[in-house]
Amino acid sequence: MAHGDRRRVLRRTAIIAAAVAFSLWMEIAGFMAAPAAEQREVAYVTLHATVPLVFAACAAVAWAIGPNAVPARLMIAFVVLWIPQAIFHIIGGIGWLWPIVRGIDLVWAVISGLLVLVYPRGWLADRFDRTIATIAVVASVVNLAAVLALAGPDAAPCNPCAPNAYRIADAPVLFAILDYGYRVVGVGLALVIAGRLLVRWIRGSVPARAVAFLMPVSLLAWALAIAVQATGYITSTSTGMVIDTVALLAMAAVPVTFVAGIAHTRNMRARVADLMRITREGADRGLWAESLARTLRDDSVRVYWWDEERGRYVDAAGRLIDSQEAGRGHSILPVASPSGLPIALIRHDRVLTDNMRLLDGVSSALRLSVDNGRLRSDLERTLEQVRQSRQRIVEAGDEARRRIERDLHDGAQQQLVSLGMNLRLAANTARSAGQHELASELEDAIATLNQGLKELRELAHGIHPSLLSQGGLALAVPELAGRCPVPVEVDVQADGRLPELVESTAYFAIAESLANVAKHSQATRAWVRAHVEGETVAIEIRDNGVGGASLDAGTGVLGIADRIEAVGGELELVSPPGSGTTVTVRMPLHPPTTDAHAASGAALLVAAEASDPAPGAPGAAGVPAGGVSTPLDV
Repeated sequence: MAHGDRRRVLRRTAIIAAAVAFSLWMEIAGFMAAPAAEQREVAYVTLHATVPLVFAACAAVAWAIGPNAVPARLMIAFVVLWIPQAIFHIIGGIGWLWPIVRGIDLVWAVISGLLVLVYPRGWLADRFDRTIATIAVVASVVNLAAVLALAGPDAAPCNPCAPNAYRIADAPVLFAILDYGYRVVGVGLALVIAGRLLVRWIRGSVPARAVAFLMPVSLLAWALAIAVQATGYITSTSTGMVIDTVALLAMAAVPVTFVAGIAHTRNMRARVADLMRITREGADRGLWAESLARTLRDDSVRVYWWDEERGRYVDAAGRLIDSQEAGRGHSILPVASPSGLPIALIRHDRVLTDNMRLLDGVSSALRLSVDNGRLRSDLERTLEQVRQSRQRIVEAGDEARRRIERDLHDGAQQQLVSLGMNLRLAANTARSAGQHELASELEDAIATLNQGLKELRELAHGIHPSLLSQGGLALAVPELAGRCPVPVEVDVQADGRLPELVESTAYFAIAESLANVAKHSQATRAWVRAHVEGETVAIEIRDNGVGGASLDAGTGVLGIADRIEAVGGELELVSPPGSGTTVTVRMPLHPPTTDAHAASGAALLVAAEASDPAPGAPGAAGVPAGGVSTPLDV
């Protein structure tokens, strides 16, 4: 707590303590000074002393959560001016003091009325409130002047009372008229205030009723009780213990209902946090209006959104609205972005205008929701562009592989075959001419050429297998499994040909997994299963090896995972130590299409996908004879 806040709290605490001490002193001292015949029941005196204590406690709360300091100050003034009639037995002998106290002994009623009028805003909001407050203050001033100028010793309940030091005329009839008139005016004002609040509560909307709360009921009960008391005062008859008790209880309820209403309004602001939680990621416009109405407890809430294209406000269905017509009978809260651009109009019950903190919170929630919605849309659009870009890269890479395989098959491979045939003719000619040494050298060259041709064919097959292009997975996967040194059981059930991108991605996922089985798993058996399940291609590669594989152990599987994710699929690796490894791949049968185009230097994509094997794994030279050749090995 800051030093200034601490001093303010201490000052307020001292003021409340002093007011309570003064009030208790008046109650106790007056009760003790009153003659036994005039003493009220202890229960009544205790209840009478409790009323200012309730006001003091509520003043502390109002200072903490109230809209301003006015309600708390009025409550403290009530505590000081809650004057018990028995106090005149103490001050009756002081001729300059008791007339003043007699003139202000009903000001607490004026203060309670002002407290009701400033509820819940903390100030007098309209002309009616200011008129009622003015009448009450003027009547109190007139009553004080009448007591000072006209009251005799019999005007106060003290026996005997000292002569009035301010008295200027002996006019008991005029004084009685002013005294009774003051009480009648006070009762009338209390009834008008209570009746107005009650009618407003009955006719009001749900938000208005929630804000008004129990204040009209408690005030009406108090006004009726003091009306009966005023009648008894005028007619000099006793009102009875029941009426007096009801009046005290109703008066004590006024500050309680005041702070209860303020706390309720404060809790409404807290519900804005729930609104932010619901709409923080950008909610549907209909959901937003529904959530806002539930938060404000106002079914009349409407949200009209700014349409930049048409330059007008529209409702959730996109219909144009007239902002002036839409706001008739309600209040309109405009919401704009930090840059001043319009976002929306919120139509709400007028009573909520008194709670500007709540409306400010609603505006902030709406701005946050719109900003988050825009950011979310931008992010989703960016992610979609990235996904399409990755898919175009995969498609360009596949096209580059096919082109390289075709160029090797139709170009270098055919030239080497032609060279081998020429060397065979030369060797036969040399042998016929008796040049056996030359023929032997040519045979060695032919053997070397055949080995190089074999390696070239394996290289071309690893880049893009011709069987995959000719017969799809049903032909390519069994041939791939046959070249794996570990026995592989194949179960491929693909109805017809799959889309080319899906086929190539599935093939290279299987090839990479079998290469890892051959290199690292120490397995004695492996299983490959590829099925089409509805609109999904499901692939499972499993072995009975040592397990312990991880996506972080090498970049080969990560490259395959990137290819699979690029077509909208996912890869799952399960490899507990000692229990083998299972690679599961699921891809959509028809991935989202993109405008594929070959990028400049697409041939380098093959090298880009090649990567170092897992630590400790053999390189390209370490592929076993007849092993599975993949782009990783190349």
